[in-house]
Amino acid sequence: MRTAEINRKTKETDIRVKLDLDGSGKVSIDTGIGFFNHMMTAFAVHSGIDLELVCRGDLEVDGHHSVEDIGIVLGKAISEALGDKAGIARYGSAFIPMDEALAFCSLDISARPFLVFKADFHDQRIGEFDTCLCEEFFRALAFNSGITMHIREEYGSNDHHICEAIFKAAAHAFKRAIVTNADGSVLSTKGVL
Repeated sequence: MRTAEINRKTKETDIRVKLDLDGSGKVSIDTGIGFFNHMMTAFAVHSGIDLELVCRGDLEVDGHHSVEDIGIVLGKAISEALGDKAGIARYGSAFIPMDEALAFCSLDISARPFLVFKADFHDQRIGEFDTCLCEEFFRALAFNSGITMHIREEYGSNDHHICEAIFKAAAHAFKRAIVTNADGSVLSTKGVL
């Protein structure tokens, strides 16, 4: 069973994540930020995982602590659910269009976290979501899950479409990377990740 449940409480956020990498499409998201709920739902649905996520954060300050801490907790849950990472495809890449926008993500579940993020948003906010938090979320996710991620906006003019294409590209790349292989071997010349 590739599952994890993590609770994390700080003075800024109180987060619970329950995750099943081999899920059946059960998704329940409540981050307190409408647009971010939409992005996390898209990520879960398009990656094919079950995800329950509840966050109570200091939104009276802004969304930064909630978005970053959700990335931290989700990253830790992914790492726990993958265990020693034996038997997975490890790599995944995807181009995803969203109307006029096109985004790309390539990732390696390598235990060597890194993020390259290249996207130019036109406005500071999408609803109550600060567009700069898109990169903050993926940095926290990458570094706490042990994933190398390269994310790039190819082009686009509508920030909602750009951001959604990015989350869906990451989801489809992740879905390909966590597929299990037939013999359970570790895809590495070292024999371990």
